[in-house]
Amino acid sequence: MANVVIYSTPSCVYCRVAKQFFTENKVPYTEINVAEDYGKAEEMIKKSGQQGVPVIEIDGKVIVGFDKAAIKSALGLP
Repeated sequence: MANVVIYSTPSCVYCRVAKQFFTENKVPYTEINVAEDYGKAEEMIKKSGQQGVPVIEIDGKVIVGFDKAAIKSALGLP
């Protein structure tokens, strides 16, 4: 199974959509709330070059935003 990390905030609609997608597809993930952890927010910005969320990392591949096609491809889902 892929190693999935989502950098998110509690108020982010697309973060909720991404987490729902992972749950529906039985993909375990680790959530990092960047609103509460400044160090992790800096880590996210370094990895993605973006301040917006969600930033999703799947086995080292960084996906900015809820790009369903890119996420499915990175996870090997049809």
